Amino acid sequence: MNKYFDRFYDWWKNIDKSIFFLIFILFLLGLFFSLVSTSIIASNKLNTNSYYFFLKHLVYVGLGIFLILFFSLLDQKILMRLSIILFIITFITLFLVPLFGIEVKGSKRWLDLGALPRFQPIEILKPFFVIVVSLILSLENKNLYFKYFLSTIVLLPTIILLLSQPDLGQTLLIISVWLAIIFVSGINLFLFIFFLLTTCSITSFLIFMVPKFEYIKIRLIAFLNTSDGNNYQADKASDAISGGGFFGKGIGEGTLNSRIPEAHTDYIMSVIAEEFGVIIVISIILIYLIFSYRVLKKINEIENSSVKLILVGCITIILVQTFIHVGVNIRMFPTTGMTMPFLSYGGSSIISISILTGVILNLTKRKLS
Repeated sequence: MNKYFDRFYDWWKNIDKSIFFLIFILFLLGLFFSLVSTSIIASNKLNTNSYYFFLKHLVYVGLGIFLILFFSLLDQKILMRLSIILFIITFITLFLVPLFGIEVKGSKRWLDLGALPRFQPIEILKPFFVIVVSLILSLENKNLYFKYFLSTIVLLPTIILLLSQPDLGQTLLIISVWLAIIFVSGINLFLFIFFLLTTCSITSFLIFMVPKFEYIKIRLIAFLNTSDGNNYQADKASDAISGGGFFGKGIGEGTLNSRIPEAHTDYIMSVIAEEFGVIIVISIILIYLIFSYRVLKKINEIENSSVKLILVGCITIILVQTFIHVGVNIRMFPTTGMTMPFLSYGGSSIISISILTGVILNLTKRKLS
């Protein structure tokens, strides 16, 4: 018993407590907003005043806390080895999605393995994708271009499987993270620009020339043409934000949850703005920025190249998802279905962000001399 207590004490003594408390605050905010935003959904869908969705969210946060502790307590070498194994396992589940996945609104993104709850494999894969790519780019005594080639071998099957679902939003997120990691690894600027232009060209081709992605083209046209009738969700989200004003309508007074589906996932920031005001939204964004700053500050103090790249990849996922989610809510971007890290309802999203933050806490721990 004393052995486990001593290990936990050493963990607590050496973790970055400012990063830990920021993670804790964001999860608490997610629980609070889940409580106030999903009760009306439970009432409408289940004909009950119970807190069905909130309790599910609470269970996943509890699992998330366990995952944070588990991954942050691991020895660094064990973390790297385990991540490679988990990457292979989660990649296999991603491979199974086109074959056995559950189709929702024309897309197969979910997998139901019977004994396990339904989950979205790409969400679980993302943290381990970051670690595997970072380890490849940190290999010693290997040609730099060979390492880029190996990382591309990891990237391509992943994005092909995502495009087959189809899920262009997560595809662009994975590519963005990969580009961020190779940029920090010291890639030649002209080669990086080539990768960037290639990504943009392939994306444009898929959207405008491949029938499977016709829905994205429709969303883009609707986004650019504000008079188009396909802007219903975005219009209601914008109305919710403007209706909330600076200080909001008050808890339970918002109407967005009952007007558009999945508001507690895809439009959680609009729900918050409507009931609590833009001031609270700005405060939440500041917490994300402070969290990112603390992690980036730690990166400057670390000498290990693989650890640097992993932390860059982890914080890139969080920042890009946050930026896209907020951008969709304020009509900077067309609808993507991207969740807000920590705040959005959804088991796969919570597990993903928990693994990411567990890895961040592990790699930013104070090292004993």
